[in-house]
Amino acid sequence: MSDLFQDNQPIDLLLHESQAKRRGYRCVAGIDEAGRGPLAGPVVAAAVILPEGLILPGVNDSKQLTHLQREELFDTIRREAVSVGVGFGDHDLVDRINILQATLSAMRDAILQLSPKPDFLLIDGISAVPMNIAQKTVKKGDSLSISIAAASIIAKVTRDRLMVEYDAQYPGYGFAEHKGYAAASHMAAIASLGPSPIHRKTFRGVKEHLPEAAKAEAAGVLTLPGF
Repeated sequence: MSDLFQDNQPIDLLLHESQAKRRGYRCVAGIDEAGRGPLAGPVVAAAVILPEGLILPGVNDSKQLTHLQREELFDTIRREAVSVGVGFGDHDLVDRINILQATLSAMRDAILQLSPKPDFLLIDGISAVPMNIAQKTVKKGDSLSISIAAASIIAKVTRDRLMVEYDAQYPGYGFAEHKGYAAASHMAAIASLGPSPIHRKTFRGVKEHLPEAAKAEAAGVLTLPGF
């Protein structure tokens, strides 16, 4: 069913899509991201256009689903969606332009991959994407819109798989387990091993463990010999 419950009231996950269609928009895309909070790895954004009226049982905020449920729904969404786009903001981009701007950049890249081009965007959160496309931001949209929820699952599974690959590339940090978030085991690994090449150097919990030259670089300070 497309209805879930919040405070014992039914939630119609097709409501925001239906409202956009009644306003004359024909191609609605849901947008969400995964990985704004971690200390390492990329932020990943996904954009999803679903067939009108499609019901995906079990689709809801990806954080509320089990790993197996997300994996199964990832395949279903990929199979049933009209179009799916995925964008990335790597750790270097995050450090260079900040996490919000890197997220919006990844969202824009994901949207640009969609075909057909959407004429209306439903975006999780409160920040609009800088594109000349009509859009609406939806707080907690991943639990209120089926399109955003689908994008949430695509972004989450894509990022989790990347972090498993990074775990093999940079052993010792436990990326496969905590996916780069600030788990106690992760913090202990950073303190013991120092930051890896994919850690976000401007993030608290990482920058304290950088060599002095790297700290200055991360802070945008040029360190000259003799100073």
